Amino acid sequence: MARFQYVAVDSGGKEHKGQIDAENQQEAGAKLKQMGLFPTSVVAPRAAGGGKGPGGARKPGAGGGKAAGGLSGFGAGLTAPKIRRKDLTTTTRQLATLLEAGLPLVRALRTLERQAKDNPSLRKVLGNLADSVEGGTTFSEALASHPGSFNRLYVNMVRAGEASGAMETVLKRLAEFMEKAQRVAGKVKSAMVYPMLVLTIAGVITAGLMIFIVPKFSKMFEEMLPGESLPGLTQFVIGASNAMKNHAIMVAIIMAVAVVIFRLIKMTKPGTYVWDLIMLKVPPISALTVRASAARFCRTLGTLMQSGVAVLQALQIVRDTSGNEIVARAIQSVHDAVKEGEGMTRPLDKAAVFPGMVVAMIEVGEETGALPEMLNRVADVYEEEVDRAVEALTSMLEPIMICFLAVIVGGIVIALFMPLIKLIDKLGG
Repeated sequence: MARFQYVAVDSGGKEHKGQIDAENQQEAGAKLKQMGLFPTSVVAPRAAGGGKGPGGARKPGAGGGKAAGGLSGFGAGLTAPKIRRKDLTTTTRQLATLLEAGLPLVRALRTLERQAKDNPSLRKVLGNLADSVEGGTTFSEALASHPGSFNRLYVNMVRAGEASGAMETVLKRLAEFMEKAQRVAGKVKSAMVYPMLVLTIAGVITAGLMIFIVPKFSKMFEEMLPGESLPGLTQFVIGASNAMKNHAIMVAIIMAVAVVIFRLIKMTKPGTYVWDLIMLKVPPISALTVRASAARFCRTLGTLMQSGVAVLQALQIVRDTSGNEIVARAIQSVHDAVKEGEGMTRPLDKAAVFPGMVVAMIEVGEETGALPEMLNRVADVYEEEVDRAVEALTSMLEPIMICFLAVIVGGIVIALFMPLIKLIDKLGG
């Protein structure tokens, strides 16, 4: 029988700290749930050493003590390279499968380490995790020592899995969550590929015309139409061409400085707020942004709560991973309301960030006591909405980009042909 230190939250959202006697972490988590508490952290005191550090494993680690494992994990956090998101998703799925098959955690990690021969970054991180768990560190603590690879959401879900004894289930949910998040992000990125490609082509064509073609016409106009004034559009195009040809370096510097200034402004709090507000309110991109934000909010919160993470802690994680300052502030208001014993519906409705359907479904989930399941259903709906919004945005951007390209190139061509008409009339007379 060992004594575990715990942090838990009751049904009203109030945090409780204390100690509880149990044979292992899983039993401690079960006892806390019987007491009506939802554990967020259940760990053995560091003075107890490494003999009782399951870390989510099926059997105790081999020696080394908690301190040794902690130092190993800390060193790994400083030196370990970052795991790519795609590799992390695949590894999480494989780890869940190995644990479900009955392998102890350390052995499962070593197996995946051996398989990662062609991925040095992944191999090194997995090795460090296995070393830490063998030294007595819990799996969640070992993950937390690699913040570049495992975010707060990942660490807290694993911690909830350790406390509940359902590590395999939690890892499967994590893998499903990351797979769906990657699919949504991929859809959003794909919507940006076409306009960026068209803009790049337009830029190359325009630069070629302005640097190589326009100067030749300008020279011809000077020779054939001496002393005569050119149309305003032609003068503008020739002036822009001369600026690009004679001051190319200066133009490049000005453009680079403008990009840097924009990024610096965007990094400030007011700049981030204004940019995120534009993304949420200005069509046509707003429709896609709102749906993607709603899907991410519901999927993340639903997955965390379904895995046993306390609602207040889950809301904090969702806030930090929202990716939008406006959405983050709305989630913070929800967190504050829940902390005071209220529901999520009123602050969400007041924030007016998410569609009314999200608020209505959350209200139903709170009333029926099936909020995590309801959140995941709403996430399914809005992930499909993201797919449709991407298709709609792409189909709308195609003619807009074609028109944009036609206006740029056509404007240059018209500007060059206007003096030619005057030249033809002069030669004909």
